[in-house]
Amino acid sequence: MNAHAQHQSRTIHTCTGGELVPGDVLLAGIGQRLVVMATEPAGEEHIDLSLRPLDGGPGLRRRMRRFDSVDVLMERVDPAQVGQTAPEPARPRRRKVVVTGVGAISPLGGDAASTWEGLLAGVSGARELTGAEFAELPVKVAATAALDPADVLPRSQARTMNRSTQFAVLTAREAWSDAGLESAAVESERVGVSVGTIIGGAPVMVDAHRSLTDKGARRVSPHTTPMLVPNASAAHIAIELGARGEARTVVAACASGTEAIGLAVDRIRDGHVDVMVAGGTEAVITPEIMAGFANMRALSPAADGPEGAARPFDRDRDGFVLGEGAGFLVLEDEEHALARGARIYCEAAGWGVSADAHHMTAPEPEGTGIIEAVRKALDSAQAEAADVVHINAHATATPVGDAAEAAAVRSLFGPDAVPVTAPKGALGHLQGGAGGVEAVATVLTLHHGLIPPTAGLTEPEPDLGLDVVTGAPRALESPGVALSNSFGFGGHNAVLAFRSRAA
Repeated sequence: MNAHAQHQSRTIHTCTGGELVPGDVLLAGIGQRLVVMATEPAGEEHIDLSLRPLDGGPGLRRRMRRFDSVDVLMERVDPAQVGQTAPEPARPRRRKVVVTGVGAISPLGGDAASTWEGLLAGVSGARELTGAEFAELPVKVAATAALDPADVLPRSQARTMNRSTQFAVLTAREAWSDAGLESAAVESERVGVSVGTIIGGAPVMVDAHRSLTDKGARRVSPHTTPMLVPNASAAHIAIELGARGEARTVVAACASGTEAIGLAVDRIRDGHVDVMVAGGTEAVITPEIMAGFANMRALSPAADGPEGAARPFDRDRDGFVLGEGAGFLVLEDEEHALARGARIYCEAAGWGVSADAHHMTAPEPEGTGIIEAVRKALDSAQAEAADVVHINAHATATPVGDAAEAAAVRSLFGPDAVPVTAPKGALGHLQGGAGGVEAVATVLTLHHGLIPPTAGLTEPEPDLGLDVVTGAPRALESPGVALSNSFGFGGHNAVLAFRSRAA
């Protein structure tokens, strides 16, 4: 051991989170030292820490397990002296972002209006799959889109796009038109695109392999490669709308669409662009993917038929229904929107993201990652828990996923405190498209003052502790902040915060 290493070992002490006291200096990373300013119990297994950089700066909060090991310096400091000589620097003003357009294609309808009507009606978009390719599958129920995009797009255009991209282009076009931007004078270099998807054009690879195997190499489409790449949707939307500012693609499992919207909010806030077309898209109802999900036991076996197969928060929930479609928002700098006289739905107030770092397919059972993402979203929106008037839950109807989300919501807001809806009971799970369509639903909830009911929920989980809207739409009691949650395989957590214009 060299002299430097020996010195380090004498000055660093390992303890547990429950042993921390104010004045302890945590070694949080390379060159990062955080002073414990205060500690607060957070249940039997966790503790909340108020921290501040040793050299001064803004405070932050962390939750950790009581028995997790941490490294601290041997010598404590006086918390009262931390930060007095290095005040937090003034941050540049961040622009306010508003929603001026919505678009959706879903199992409930071929546009945002019909999707919204289906959500309010509490109907299910799940259907029996009758195609021969699905005949041998253990699960033959899925939520196919109410509109075939290939029937709407010109054939010459449709044949160059995978189905997911077709959904994305039509939906982005609807949102663009809804925002009144078709005839508006918008600087193309100040317009961007942000798309979330999981698999993109992967089903194209399956088709290409079949053609190669059955008919030979010459029968593989020359469009295979450009249709296959995950960024195809963002590229085609940018071409369609003439958006020259940027075109980005986010892949974060089922949180992809939500993260894509959150990143778009930041791009406008920080002044990089004035307008972003952002959302998510997916089309993966294929035998191969359905067989994989079914063998994981992630899909509902739909023993009682398609309707009610997806049962979020129900005591008998047994998996999700795979869906397809897309949802997009037009996000805009508020001053830019007001200057052109745009109709504004609500404010895109902020967002938060976290990682469970727990398991590839299962969420952290107590919802600690979810809690962190919600807290970050509220901080980003400069809001408090008391400001939240509605939660659009991720709630896929899997036993462990719904339980973790419910635990997180109870921890943050208290039992039965905030009206919740779980749209996947009606929509199915649109994978990378889920966050986009559900963001549209959350925006319309604030705009119309109505919370859609949760389809498929008949017998709530005992001791659920959530105020889940069922049966019929419920009026929002007051303007405020609505959250839209998305959580994905690998522990990706993303939460959007929207605020009523009157709030």
